[in-house]
Amino acid sequence: MKKLVILGSTGSIGTSCLDVVRHFKDQFDIIGLAAGKNISLLAEQISEFHPRVVTVINKDLADELLDLIGDVDIEVRYGKEGYIDLASMDDADLVVSALVGAAGLIPTLAALNAGKDVALANKESLVAAGKLVTETARINKAKIIPVDSEHSAIFQCLQGQDASVLKRLVLTASGGPFRNFPRSDFKDVTPEQAIKHPNWNMGAKISVDSATLMNKGLEVIEARWLFGVDFDRIDVLVHPQSVVHSMIEFIDGSILAQLGIADMRIPIAYALVWPKRLDLDLPVLDLVSASPLTFEPPPIEKFPCLNLAYEAGKAGGVMPCVLNAANEVAVEAFINGRIRFDQISFIIEEVLSSFGSAPLSTLDDVINADGRARLLAQALVDRV
Repeated sequence: MKKLVILGSTGSIGTSCLDVVRHFKDQFDIIGLAAGKNISLLAEQISEFHPRVVTVINKDLADELLDLIGDVDIEVRYGKEGYIDLASMDDADLVVSALVGAAGLIPTLAALNAGKDVALANKESLVAAGKLVTETARINKAKIIPVDSEHSAIFQCLQGQDASVLKRLVLTASGGPFRNFPRSDFKDVTPEQAIKHPNWNMGAKISVDSATLMNKGLEVIEARWLFGVDFDRIDVLVHPQSVVHSMIEFIDGSILAQLGIADMRIPIAYALVWPKRLDLDLPVLDLVSASPLTFEPPPIEKFPCLNLAYEAGKAGGVMPCVLNAANEVAVEAFINGRIRFDQISFIIEEVLSSFGSAPLSTLDDVINADGRARLLAQALVDRV
């Protein structure tokens, strides 16, 4: 039985992961759960899955959780140390890293430093500190197994392949809810519209990132570190049907693609049991009804966030970290009604232009760049 720790158990990925576990209880043992502020859902998860340890953001929430769960034999921790301790539990076989945003970096590094294999759904860890994360995994002989549907698709296509004959990676994007909107209408987009993804059921932040195409830009940077491929060999195609989850092309022109319905339980299950597969009771992909399958270049002129991500990735050093931090601040401000949808990319670009090229070698480099970028982005939010 595989012992699992889930970081971000109350989010969209975490709840989908637990749904997979729910249907295969004989194969998994949940030993640790980490959540943010949704302690009511965490209490329900504790009651169902009986973890030994749970972690929340602060002591007040920990005390509130203890009141909710009553006389349950469980250890409740909180704060940064709580997340680190949970991520590095001695008997964990796999840590699912599904916390949202840069907050997932330190627990992910803790898991890898402990030699734990990580099923990675927190793309921001690799965006902000790709070199540091991958080197930590290599030094500690820990595996990073992608959970994002696009990276899972590439990971699956690469199984058994010789990397020397790989020509390029092709990440697919739905195009988001505003693919056919004129850019002049972006100033009137509401958070409710942006959060409503046409194909996937995701959390608010990632849904807004999908609407700006920043999510695809972050995935490009993540792919560079996961698969060791330069940016000029990572392309993006808009595929509105979300059936082809990504592709790889070989030097002879052959292309392999992974197809499936738009359900995150498929890549999650693969990450949990790789290299095996689970017999999931999900609808079968009907290619006839899903057709036609179409592909088009991303509309960069309408969605500058994708180009900003490419530029930050190619610049390297602290720039991807700065990109991610500025984006998190801008997206939160948009969701809270403080800025317009079309101002998200403006704020990110302004913050990036304020930074010079600087190396990123240590966790302190990440923390310092992240903090400075957030302050600059917040100042811009306050002024627009």
